[in-house]
Amino acid sequence: MITAAALAALATACAVGSWRFTTARWTSRAPRLAIILWQSLGVCWGLATTGAMLAFAVQPYDVGILPGLIAFAQGVAPPQAWDALHVLALIAGLTALTVLVAVLLTAGVQALRARRRHRMLLALISHDDPGVPGVRVLAHPSAAAYCVPGLRSQVVVSEGALKLLSEDELAAVLAHEAAHVRERHDLVLLPFAALRRALPWSRVVADAQAQVELLVEMAADDRARRYCSPRRLATALLRFGTAGAMPTPHGMLGVHVHNVMARVDRLIKPAPELATSVRYGFIALSVTLVTAAPVLWVFQL
Repeated sequence: MITAAALAALATACAVGSWRFTTARWTSRAPRLAIILWQSLGVCWGLATTGAMLAFAVQPYDVGILPGLIAFAQGVAPPQAWDALHVLALIAGLTALTVLVAVLLTAGVQALRARRRHRMLLALISHDDPGVPGVRVLAHPSAAAYCVPGLRSQVVVSEGALKLLSEDELAAVLAHEAAHVRERHDLVLLPFAALRRALPWSRVVADAQAQVELLVEMAADDRARRYCSPRRLATALLRFGTAGAMPTPHGMLGVHVHNVMARVDRLIKPAPELATSVRYGFIALSVTLVTAAPVLWVFQL
């Protein structure tokens, strides 16, 4: 019973923390760290929420969640009698866990299919250009720049973008897209998109997804700044915003016109970095969140 209460309290703390985190102002100063903390909150919330129900369900076995579930699966009778509440908790916990896993797998499969179809389409409507080696040029008049993530990743720009951007601005945009590919930001976004699909009514989940999408773009901006001028990237973003960039295809990562001014201001007037002690504090919090729920799944309090 203590384990179930601890997991329920942990799930509540994650939910409240996520709600407060959506309005945090420090995240733009350390987007990668903020992404790690968001991921830790998501993992902890999912395991704590389902674990609280399952911990109550296996209470008659007087063991941890995993040993209790194993004993139940093997048909071992618990020392204490089951009642309707324990049965309902078991059904609810297993259902919630199954839904979360199924939605994540479904989102991953759909993203893989969308990318495979898009690669086939690119083979028909795009071409190589000696002026931008290693990049597929899309025969489209609107401005577009995005990447197709995966093992066979590709960076794509449109003919409209080539006409719109200067050489330095194009190099900045390509560095930004290469950062998405290198850091596998598609895998960062996938769990949040899946959670949004599982809980479409949740405002906190919607805000979390929007925050992570912006943080991913900021992280790619930071990576691109190592290879290009921040001002060139900022002017490229402004050009895309004013030109009305073509929407990024489903399952891809590209230049978004949303929150352009926030990213431009950050590139032109960067805020001071977080203090080292603060960074270590958030890292310690992330590690605690990731390990707390799994420990409670295995051991009983």
